[in-house]
Amino acid sequence: MEFLRTHIFLIPLAVLILAELTKALFEAVKSGNWHAKLFHPGGMPSTHSAFVTSLLMVIGRKTGTESPEFAIAFVFACVMWYDAMSSRRAIGEQAKVLNRLQNWQHFTERLGHSLKEVIVGIIFGLVVTYVGMKLL
Repeated sequence: MEFLRTHIFLIPLAVLILAELTKALFEAVKSGNWHAKLFHPGGMPSTHSAFVTSLLMVIGRKTGTESPEFAIAFVFACVMWYDAMSSRRAIGEQAKVLNRLQNWQHFTERLGHSLKEVIVGIIFGLVVTYVGMKLL
């Protein structure tokens, strides 16, 4: 445990892996295809959202919420949350149109997240990081 206390930044990495495994489990329950969402964009919960939320919490604990590092992490998290819901989702919509217009190549359509997936990712990151920090 001493190693984790001095290397608290391993918590976001653990959150990333746990969120991906949760996404695969959720997909398995939903469709029976467990590996379809493992390390792929989109799906429930948003791994990106969980990861940046965890990173934000860890930086807040390590440097304080009034530090420049926390401010940078907060802006980074906001950009990631916005990107997950808008930019990557719009690219997925464009891929749907391209896939309908032609049939020589299939573009991935599920690149972004819904608001619900991002919110669940944020909550997932908060809860797992909180538990991880309490255990340390």
